[in-house]
Amino acid sequence: MNVDHGSTVWLTGLPSAGKSTIARGVADRLRAEGRRVEVLDGDEIRRNLTADLGFSRADRERNVARIGFVAQLLARHGVTVLVPVIAPYADSRAHVRALHDEAGVRFVEVHVATPVSVCAERDVKGLYARQRAGELSGLTGVDDPYEEPVTPDLRLATHTETTAESVDVVYRHLAVSAVYA
Repeated sequence: MNVDHGSTVWLTGLPSAGKSTIARGVADRLRAEGRRVEVLDGDEIRRNLTADLGFSRADRERNVARIGFVAQLLARHGVTVLVPVIAPYADSRAHVRALHDEAGVRFVEVHVATPVSVCAERDVKGLYARQRAGELSGLTGVDDPYEEPVTPDLRLATHTETTAESVDVVYRHLAVSAVYA
């Protein structure tokens, strides 16, 4: 295996779908093998890199483009980059994939396909409760669009499998698809 070969694993899905939890689990397993890994968590990126952006479609697209550029840059230098972000628009995700393709960097799109009802029950950040109370508008998947990936590399049904099972599916995909070959 060539440990100098990086890749980007892009986990997209609704708020509270389990993207960050899965990304951290995969990162832990890869680090345990001595891999160079970074997690570009959407919330952390919003606070530190894209705080100037709002939640309009244009700003969401800029946010995804910036994250995609950073991911591609890191992956091009041998890092496995796990990117748990909502990334609601198909064309934005396609742009990021194209950016990786142009650079000759592996890009794996993972759709964390959790139904909105399950996400609302989990409500990790209280977004769904705030939306229901009228304190928040533009919540992806509720009153703002989320364009599900049509042909992702992986689709995880986190409402029917454990976190450990979801982590294992992604981890095995990376190994089987020879991301590190």
